[in-house]
Amino acid sequence: YESYKRKYKTKGKSWYEYQHAKRGTSWKSKLQFDIDRMLKQAKDWEDFLRRMDELGYEVKHGKYIAFRHKDKQRFTRAKTIGDDYTEERLKERLSENIQVNHSRVKQRVGKVIDIKNNAKAKSSKGYEFWAKKHNLKTMADSVIAIRELGINSKQELEFQIQKSAEERQTILDKIKIIESKMDKLSETMEQVETIRQYREHYKYHKANPDDEKFSKEYSAELKLYTVASKSIMASYQTVPKSKDILEELDQLQEKKNNLMQEYSNSNNLFCELVQYKKNYENYMNKEVER
Repeated sequence: YESYKRKYKTKGKSWYEYQHAKRGTSWKSKLQFDIDRMLKQAKDWEDFLRRMDELGYEVKHGKYIAFRHKDKQRFTRAKTIGDDYTEERLKERLSENIQVNHSRVKQRVGKVIDIKNNAKAKSSKGYEFWAKKHNLKTMADSVIAIRELGINSKQELEFQIQKSAEERQTILDKIKIIESKMDKLSETMEQVETIRQYREHYKYHKANPDDEKFSKEYSAELKLYTVASKSIMASYQTVPKSKDILEELDQLQEKKNNLMQEYSNSNNLFCELVQYKKNYENYMNKEVER
């Protein structure tokens, strides 16, 4: 038992979190996720570095670019995450993302102001004049943005909003499924370690069923072993290895990170489309036609 504590003590963490913390992979997974997110959002290299700084990362330049979060003591070389994370590849990926983003909306479109019901517009002719100019520009930007998305009518816009909402929900459902699997695997990890921890207790008890003193003293441990063993055997033919469970969790975490990025992009598009519709309804109330 003492050997188990020295090797596996979790200090309140789940087994997945503990094993990752011990190996350092949890931190790298978070760094990878944040780098990927900021590369998709940044306008240029300086903007990428600024966004990483806002997330709490200090950047060290040199032969290899490295990042250190404010909660960490040491820098981590980005290239240790993978070949796609050298400074050269990061800049190439950023350039590719910028080119892709240019095919979409070049800037976030603002909101049309309801001049008729706006108190400030009613009390200030200057503000009313400004609001009218703002609405004209906002509506022009909205039309350009909609056309760049291949949308030429209100019906097409509403169809794309519905399609975007469904895609967003599909991604969210996939994330929930993965989270459920990860929760189940984390429970399995805890059960496997319980079995490992109390296996010798159970073996002794099974070999010496008449040792009432032992059975009484270690009744709690024996019960934990029995419950964990029954739970494992209900799903597995043999007790799975911790290493195999951890590898499966790693794979699921990577899938979840990718889906979270997809969800973020899908949600941004959905919000943009809804805003275009609001602008359209507030200002034009007719089909956007050539």
